[in-house]
Amino acid sequence: MNDFHEKGWVKFPFDPVLADWVGHALPAARASVTDPAHAEWMDCEGTWFIGVDALNNDPQGRVGQSGVLSGLAMDFVIQQYGELPLHKGQVSVIYPGYPRPRHGESETAGRYRLKRDAAHVDGLRPMGPDRRRRVDEPHAWILGIPLTDASADAAPMVLWEGSHKILRAAFERALDGHPRDALYLVDITDIYQAARREVFETCPRIELPAKPGEAYLLHRHCLHGVARWGEEASAGPDGRMIAYFRPECAGGVAEWIESA
Repeated sequence: MNDFHEKGWVKFPFDPVLADWVGHALPAARASVTDPAHAEWMDCEGTWFIGVDALNNDPQGRVGQSGVLSGLAMDFVIQQYGELPLHKGQVSVIYPGYPRPRHGESETAGRYRLKRDAAHVDGLRPMGPDRRRRVDEPHAWILGIPLTDASADAAPMVLWEGSHKILRAAFERALDGHPRDALYLVDITDIYQAARREVFETCPRIELPAKPGEAYLLHRHCLHGVARWGEEASAGPDGRMIAYFRPECAGGVAEWIESA
């Protein structure tokens, strides 16, 4: 765990405290998939439930009859970043056949999803017809908590180890010289795309499957995505289901670029 800031990620071993939380969270996550209020999140021709804000947890991570979200992973997160209120978790579910085309996705974007696992840095939302990017959501960290058992080749998380260093340096160059209270307005598209190409050429691609009771933490600047569903992959009827938490920095984009 000591090399988290060097590698940009860390995986936590099975934790009975987290496994207990998963037992409470799974029924709520399962219900969110069929909730009409979240129907918009089913995409890629039924092979991906995106599930943004679909888990009905409180700011301490309580869901159903669970206690607060705690254990090895959260202890490490709090040690590194302090305590932040949690948003409603994302319930990301992948099913056999992923990836199929996403609704409204261009042919170029579809190829990128297939070839590069739709690799991205969270929070850089495309804006307008030209899909220019700014730091729209300055996340503090990204925590993935598997909710179901699935084989290692069932569309696991993918990351590029060490990419957070290349991307952070690029973002620093892009934001340098702009007022701290207006950093969220800065167009970072070109420098982000150039840095991403450098990452693909120089950083190892890591697949990161995990089981319920385990968890993984990504640095907020780490380039990551989702691998395709393997030809021999298997999972239960709930698919490969993972809860994600990525609270925003209290200090906005300035903290996002200036802190560790």
